[in-house]
Amino acid sequence: MIDVYTANTPNGVKVPIALEELGVPYRVHRINLGANEQKRPDFLRLNPNGRIPAIVDPDGPGGAPVSVFESGAILWYLAEKFPGLMPGDQVERIRALEYTFFQVGGIGPMFGQAGWFARHSEQVPLAIDRYQAEANRLTAVLEARLQTVPWLAGQSYSVADVMNFGWLRAPEYAGVRLERYPSVQGWVKRIATRSAVLRGLQAIA
Repeated sequence: MIDVYTANTPNGVKVPIALEELGVPYRVHRINLGANEQKRPDFLRLNPNGRIPAIVDPDGPGGAPVSVFESGAILWYLAEKFPGLMPGDQVERIRALEYTFFQVGGIGPMFGQAGWFARHSEQVPLAIDRYQAEANRLTAVLEARLQTVPWLAGQSYSVADVMNFGWLRAPEYAGVRLERYPSVQGWVKRIATRSAVLRGLQAIA
């Protein structure tokens, strides 16, 4: 059974969703971010960066336990180990990798900064405008992709969809209105109604 150290955040929901999609047993350890539990020594042994999520797989390479941190690394590790989220087609596998990194390097940081600056007690209009504009630009990239294929990798639902869904399910945080992006809006709705996704969200609700 995989131990999952996480919280109910856009990054934190990805791992339970992925494990539900893969049908892999797991146990959730809720990390209280408000109490800074992610900065405690026992958690820092799993992730020296002090961020959720992190996992411990008791049956890692060679049968030895292994810990993995960073949501992108965790999901790629799981998708490679267990069948269900890694496309069989090699081109689609490349697309899945692209849109996984697209989330890690773009959607996550830009959405996060957009929301943080918009809600900070000291308003900085230049920062708010800059990050909200970038969040919308990135969403437009997804819109263009999803106008041509049902899933980010192509015809296969994959790790890339789970990665990006965590942030796009609550886009208003970053000043993004999904009605402006109908293909993304439809994609979010399709993912949100999947039984595995509902179970994953409930696991850390």
